[in-house]
Amino acid sequence: MERNHVSKSEFKAKALEFFRQIEASGESVVVTDHGKPALEVRTYRSMERNPLDVLRGSVVRYENPTEPVAEGEWEAAQ
Repeated sequence: MERNHVSKSEFKAKALEFFRQIEASGESVVVTDHGKPALEVRTYRSMERNPLDVLRGSVVRYENPTEPVAEGEWEAAQ
């Protein structure tokens, strides 16, 4: 798509054409109202994610996970 901004009136007249272009190219289109961005039309992106991807990088590494934890080392106890 050559441009990514279009007025509301032009979008209304050519909506189906814009939908097809967005689906084919994957690029979004910003619809303007009096020259100011009003909304963005883009391809649908599923919010579903693999649970492992969500957790990746969030786990702290423990060198000795089976070693006992002293009473003063518990964060909840402080």
